[in-house]
Amino acid sequence: MNGGLNIFTLVADSSLPVQLVLLILLVFSFLSWVIIIRKYTQTKAALEDAEAFEERFWSGGDLAQLFREVSNRGDSGGIENIFESGFREFARQRQRKTHDARAAIEGSERAMQVAGTREIGLLERNLEFLANVGSISPYVGLFGTVWGIMGAFQGLGDMKDVTIAVVAPHISEALIATAMGLFAAIPAQWAYNRYATKVERIASRYDVFQEEFSSVLQRQIQTDDAA
Repeated sequence: MNGGLNIFTLVADSSLPVQLVLLILLVFSFLSWVIIIRKYTQTKAALEDAEAFEERFWSGGDLAQLFREVSNRGDSGGIENIFESGFREFARQRQRKTHDARAAIEGSERAMQVAGTREIGLLERNLEFLANVGSISPYVGLFGTVWGIMGAFQGLGDMKDVTIAVVAPHISEALIATAMGLFAAIPAQWAYNRYATKVERIASRYDVFQEEFSSVLQRQIQTDDAA
């Protein structure tokens, strides 16, 4: 329709630097949405797996049997990996001739800490990219806008009769870069805040499990020594 806003026409008529800016922002936006979808799947799976495993863990079953089930499956991750690492180190320490209870607990705690840090690192991967896109995209878009406006006014400088009807299309071509910058930045910044909070909550849950599991192992040592 005549007089309507045609995004594709504005992009096609813009200068090469502005088009490059728009391309960069489009790539940022695409990569951000790929990461957003992956983080949604990862954090959801981590929370669901933690709930399912903790229910099995506190059901009162044999820990050795649970360890064998997790180890035999071979694809453990998240809280299961923390449990597997901690119990494996605990069993290794208990098989030593010294039977040092303190060394067994400390070794298990170190193993769980390493495994927990590794799991949180996987969840945090690419979150920094979302933060960077959310912070720099508006400025990248603003650069494209400034460049476009400078080019528009330079082209209009030779005209004798300049009206708003003549200026408006050129300004619109420039402002589309700012709009694209916001389009890339807003979802990325929102997703970063959301998933950073989720990862922090998952990390706290892992820490609590490690402390509770250490207490369970201490009680098991006391029971074994009493027997």
